[in-house]
Amino acid sequence: MDVIPTIAAFRQARTRYPTLGLVPTMGFLHEGHLSLVRRAKQECGAAAVSIFVNPTQFGPREDFSTYPRDMERDLAQLRSLGTDLVFTPDVNEVYPPGHATGVDVGVVTEPLEGAVRPGHFRGVATVVCKLFNITQPTRAYFGQKDAQQTVVIRKMVRDLDMPLEVVICPTVREADGLAMSSRNTYLAPAERQAAAVLYRALRAAEKRFAAGERNAEALRDVLRTTIAGEPVAAAPDYVSVADRDTLRELQTVTDGGALLSLAVRFGKTRLIDNIVVGG
Repeated sequence: MDVIPTIAAFRQARTRYPTLGLVPTMGFLHEGHLSLVRRAKQECGAAAVSIFVNPTQFGPREDFSTYPRDMERDLAQLRSLGTDLVFTPDVNEVYPPGHATGVDVGVVTEPLEGAVRPGHFRGVATVVCKLFNITQPTRAYFGQKDAQQTVVIRKMVRDLDMPLEVVICPTVREADGLAMSSRNTYLAPAERQAAAVLYRALRAAEKRFAAGERNAEALRDVLRTTIAGEPVAAAPDYVSVADRDTLRELQTVTDGGALLSLAVRFGKTRLIDNIVVGG
């Protein structure tokens, strides 16, 4: 496994692999990340992982400085999976002095996370665009947990005619349904127990959908009511029943299905989750 901190060295190493699967990460890896690496290795024959905590996607009051980091542990896990290349640039390598160009993917960045975290998706799209240009992957692998991010990245790839396939993989969950996330480590024990309400709320709405409910506001009400029943959970930043591709809020869920998503704080920790129904 080659651990490479510079763009020039990565590009040179990339020439050894006819096909390459890329898993972009911010490190502090968990089973969700590792499942993507396994799939990349299986489908492409060679897997690359980037580890870079991207400052441009964090707001001024967010957790960039305290975001969990453990490079030694991450590299050990990746080595055990037979990862071929690991790109570990520092901030000046990715954003050298004078860097000013960004990527704006338009209306799909505006609702949900975009409404709560202005500028977040410009930072995401910019760094992912740069990683694609640097690593030239055959396929790039992302988890469904960050649903809006997957919509943004797929649209960027289509709009800019990038020559790669974006592969979205199922959310990996803990035994109680909580989606795996590096930020779960912030949770105090009572908050961690309470956070399972996210998946319970999504499943409750999914059950109503399966029973025939197609009124989107009724499904949102199921999400709100379930979250409200957990005293440790704050009021949601949003609950959403939206079109899977445009992220516009729906009045009625049609045969195309819908993305059900929500964002909730437990103490100081903000968690997101989602499921797709129908379609």
